[in-house]
Amino acid sequence: MSELVFVRHGQASFGAESYDKLSPLGVRQIEVLADYWQSIGEKFDHVYSGDLLRQKETAEGLLSLVNGHPTQATVKPGFNEYNGGPIMEIYLRDHAATEGIGAGITGSIHERKLFQQVFEAATGKWIAGELIATALDAEFETWSDFKVRVRAAIDALMQSHGSGSRVLIATSGGVIALALQHVLNLPDRHALAVNWMVNNSSVTRIRYGAGRMSLSLFNGLSHLEKPEHQELITFR
Repeated sequence: MSELVFVRHGQASFGAESYDKLSPLGVRQIEVLADYWQSIGEKFDHVYSGDLLRQKETAEGLLSLVNGHPTQATVKPGFNEYNGGPIMEIYLRDHAATEGIGAGITGSIHERKLFQQVFEAATGKWIAGELIATALDAEFETWSDFKVRVRAAIDALMQSHGSGSRVLIATSGGVIALALQHVLNLPDRHALAVNWMVNNSSVTRIRYGAGRMSLSLFNGLSHLEKPEHQELITFR
């Protein structure tokens, strides 16, 4: 059997000028994961990431675990996270006042609890197909298009790497949720719920071969189990 090993990127820079960059804590999360894997002899044959900076920085921190000493990961935009910006903007514009969630908000939300509340409401509308983009929402991607994109990226890797290959993928929570949906045939609402469960730097493993796929690990945090690393466990 071959294996896809998904790593959610380390903590990004929430509330900073650019979210798409690992925070200092996020860098540390990936350093601890790399050290842990080194200590148990973990090795991979190939490494991929999406083309978001936080994904590429995560992959860069794990390159020492990849056979052949690559200098960078192979970038596959199919593993990019969905763009939450347009999803939030359409929800706030068209639904917030009616639902009373985030009503009156016109800019960025820096309070984590409020952000999560609004984001969950917005993505719920998104997967239900109730967010209607206009010509001004050029970067909006439908839920169905996101699913097709991610599934195509996963299937392409499985077709390219067989014979016991171990493939490392640095990506994001939404992509990992869809990987689980692909394996377990989860309904959309459950796949979205999985997205909220995925920790920064967590490990998810999917085995494949002979036309079959199976989940062997979801959201693993063995590298952060020591008491001195508990403060590194984050969701956002």
